[in-house]
Amino acid sequence: MSESIDAYKPEQIAALVETVGIKKANQPFLRLATLGVLAGAFIAFGALFYTVTITGSEFGFGPTRLLGGITFSLGLILVIIAGAELFTGNNLIVIAWADKKVSTIQLMRNWLIVYFANFVGAVATAWFVHLSGILSLNDGAVAETAINVAQSKIALEPIPAFIRAILCNALVCLAVWLCFSAHYVSGKILAIVFPISAFVAIGLEHSVANMYLIPVAMFHGSTNISIIDFLNNLVPVTLGNIIGGSVFVALTYWVCYIRESNGKQGASE
Repeated sequence: MSESIDAYKPEQIAALVETVGIKKANQPFLRLATLGVLAGAFIAFGALFYTVTITGSEFGFGPTRLLGGITFSLGLILVIIAGAELFTGNNLIVIAWADKKVSTIQLMRNWLIVYFANFVGAVATAWFVHLSGILSLNDGAVAETAINVAQSKIALEPIPAFIRAILCNALVCLAVWLCFSAHYVSGKILAIVFPISAFVAIGLEHSVANMYLIPVAMFHGSTNISIIDFLNNLVPVTLGNIIGGSVFVALTYWVCYIRESNGKQGASE
């Protein structure tokens, strides 16, 4: 790769994503699980920041959601810059899988470990937030916001939740993709903010965020939300996230840059 300060070109990004995907697929269990727990907590921090920020906002519907999206971006910023393993972002490993550099077993191993580690980190953070009294801020208005957010998520029918999840992880994986184009921390942060703000403002569904947003309301005593309600949201959202990241981003760019490049190399030989 050139050391130019110019952003990496898409074909260079594809090569970088593939290389990182191979490394991710070969990570030892303890490191992968620990970094997965951290990612769950980081996304939960972003979701908590979002919840506090939109509480009591008088900016109106659109501006409030935009502001909430900007603050929610903290989660992916921490994942990318501090370093962590996020299930939705790891859908990009499919590029290395499609290029036969990562086996199906390696791919599934990474996804399963990271997914359940994300769950532990997000739910544990929700429990700590409940115990901390943070939700009592502004005379309990933050708790009311948290419960309203959770109830709006479980009210979604499976098909809309699934479609919103596809769109969501397309944007999340594009945010990660754009980060690979940047040479500096400032560029990576800027690359994250717009796609993540967009998915939050639009009202799309992110499985790891929901691992915090729904349990925190449950822990705080929302009797209208059951474990079945939680799973009815989490299952279609997880499946949609996989399709959005793996198919609409990873496989699409694999076809455009990796497969095409391999085809040219084969022809030249």
